[in-house]
Amino acid sequence: MIHPTAIIDPSARIDKNVTIGPYSIVSSDVVIGAGTTIGPHTTIDKYVTIGENCQIFQYASIGAAPQDLKFHGEKTNLVIGSRTIIREFVTINRGTEFGGGITEVGEENYLMAYTHIAHDCKTGKRVILANNSTLAGHIILGDNVTVGGLVAIHQFVQVGDFAYIGGKSAVTKDIPPYVIAAGDRATLHGLNNVGLKRNNFSDTTLKELKKTYRIFFRIGLTVKQASERVKAEVEQTPEVLNFINFIINSNRGITR
Repeated sequence: MIHPTAIIDPSARIDKNVTIGPYSIVSSDVVIGAGTTIGPHTTIDKYVTIGENCQIFQYASIGAAPQDLKFHGEKTNLVIGSRTIIREFVTINRGTEFGGGITEVGEENYLMAYTHIAHDCKTGKRVILANNSTLAGHIILGDNVTVGGLVAIHQFVQVGDFAYIGGKSAVTKDIPPYVIAAGDRATLHGLNNVGLKRNNFSDTTLKELKKTYRIFFRIGLTVKQASERVKAEVEQTPEVLNFINFIINSNRGITR
């Protein structure tokens, strides 16, 4: 199941049920799980671990050295979760020592053509990156985040669970969970109602999140004032608490 033109380093640990296409290269210290398919002309650099049942399409570059002037060849890693799909010309870089030494792509991610994930980024489960979306270094995306095409996200930004970022946006500050953000520079446009309903959020949960969003972003309160008012007036569901804690713990500042 490995094409004879593929170049495989002897130290790579590849499950017997892996398929590797023509002219692909698998470097040293690589681990590839069962059922994964690697298309032609793909490069898997060293220190990469790929989970089971992933699909990597042609011309992807997986695990190349980070584009960071502080990087001097130290051993760092890239880990890709199971059942992730990586389309044509995607580039994903390993981590840096400064950033913790690891880049992590979560399970069941869908990375469309020409997307880029830079060093030390971490994506949650079921993340979608549409064509040409770009993550600078040290970015954290929560679970079920969707990023539209041609989006650029600034380094160190965090994006909360179930957030949706519209196409051609430039994101420079943190985006809370459950919201829609879009624009250059990105601003908030309410809750991600369609996405939340598709993921079976109850009407009660949506109602409480709508109250929380309004208090934080519609009536001109400070973060402290808003959080106190939400705690007093809104049912403290897990989703509401997640929303509050994300905003309170933001280091970069919140998109408004």
